[in-house]
Amino acid sequence: MKKTLTVNLGGTVFHIDEDAYQLLDKYLANLRIHFRKEEGSEEIMNDFEMRISELFNERVRLGYEVITIEHVEEVIKRMGKPEELFEGEEEKEYKADEVLDLAHHAVVPGFIDGHMHTGDAILRGLAQDTNNWMMFGLQPFENAVTHEDRVAGSRMALLEAVKSGTTTLGDYWHDMDEACAFIDKVGARGNITQLVRAAKQKVYKPGELYEFDDAMGEESLAKNIALYDKWHNKANGRIKILFGPQGVDFLSIDLLKKTQAVVKERNTLMHIHVQQGDRETYQIVKRYGKRPVELMRDIELLDERIIAVHLTDCTEEEAAMVARTGASMIVNPGSIAIIDGIVCPSVAFQEAGGNCALGSDQAPGNNCHNIFNEMKNVALFNKIKFQNPEVMPAWRALRMATIEGARAVGLGDVTGSLEAGKEADFIAIDLNKPTMLPVFTNPMRNIVPNIVYSARGEEVALSAVQGKVIYRDGEFTNVDYRDYFGEVNKHTEDIGKRAKKEFDEINGTNSRFMKEGKL
Repeated sequence: MKKTLTVNLGGTVFHIDEDAYQLLDKYLANLRIHFRKEEGSEEIMNDFEMRISELFNERVRLGYEVITIEHVEEVIKRMGKPEELFEGEEEKEYKADEVLDLAHHAVVPGFIDGHMHTGDAILRGLAQDTNNWMMFGLQPFENAVTHEDRVAGSRMALLEAVKSGTTTLGDYWHDMDEACAFIDKVGARGNITQLVRAAKQKVYKPGELYEFDDAMGEESLAKNIALYDKWHNKANGRIKILFGPQGVDFLSIDLLKKTQAVVKERNTLMHIHVQQGDRETYQIVKRYGKRPVELMRDIELLDERIIAVHLTDCTEEEAAMVARTGASMIVNPGSIAIIDGIVCPSVAFQEAGGNCALGSDQAPGNNCHNIFNEMKNVALFNKIKFQNPEVMPAWRALRMATIEGARAVGLGDVTGSLEAGKEADFIAIDLNKPTMLPVFTNPMRNIVPNIVYSARGEEVALSAVQGKVIYRDGEFTNVDYRDYFGEVNKHTEDIGKRAKKEFDEINGTNSRFMKEGKL
């Protein structure tokens, strides 16, 4: 029996079998590619989707409960195939500046890291293996970090990600201007979010409600708007600016709705932590008497403009409900495993028809910014969770790092796959590396399983964005990594001195490990 998914078209949810969904998805993707640079492209696509919805409804009224591939083929025949719609249009001619010899390499789309906090990378390894991670693990060091510390760590982390195959960097923190400038310099693609927060920055005791500073919240939203105005669609279109409420527990409802209005006005997306742990759930239940996802639904915050990060404390039913609103998800398997010991409900989200990207999150919680790590983790953790080796195959994990991830973060018409009309973001993986050997092509190919389960990142020999090589054979084309990697250790001693008093006073797990000589 074929798997049945759900799809939202024109505000109507349809049940559709897997083969039909894939054909429909390809059809819509081809339309988006063609119209992406047209004025009013979003309205054009909305019109297409509304018409498809009307035709599907005709089938439903005839008694069909599930849309099949035959129904999709009928719709395409009535509306016209893309090649028929665009027949007669002149094709552009391109001349190559360089011809790449990539024999014995696998060429795949550049990876999408949907959710990163590179501003915390200077604190790598300082907040693992502890309960109450945010307050008792991270916050003492967070309070001790300067802007200069963050910039140094961020540059290191961004280069780390590119070196291991990431071409789209979904970075998210305060004061993102330097990150935008550095990503531009490197030549990578940035999906950048400025954090919007009204909760005062301090260590809160378990059960203590956050204190809101509305003026601080308004100021952070104003900074996000300023970043958008300065950087959105800049760097030859490689940089997009999203809006980033830290979570519904960190802002008032009024500020959340105000941010939503700004997102709609500027036709961009909202990148927000959603039910990221029992701490958030407690805060929202205490304030509003309902769980976070329920609150977001009731205030009409959930829609196709939402990129929901984590869903750590969501039930599978709540995750499916979020997916059905048209929202996307970013799952951060390594980070949440270390921080919470939880496997987030990304499978339930996908089964409900939602697109899900992978994210590396932050180095104090995950220790690395490497999507190879996240592909392996999401596959292994879900196999263990469901006690089923087939629940998350390697090819699905790879799609989450590429085309599905690109769709989840609003870039599916630009990157995520290697096809005509998209911008050439790709990486070359050396198949002669020990982790990729031997190579089988018959009776099956083992390249994808080896990419997901065996590769570590050093197999990436080349990365290109918009057809321009930005990394080759251990060296970056536009920057010298040695200038940035050598800088980070200059900051650690001062951070440690500033953090020590609060770290000792909290006397958390890692403080006790230090006293016992275990670290």
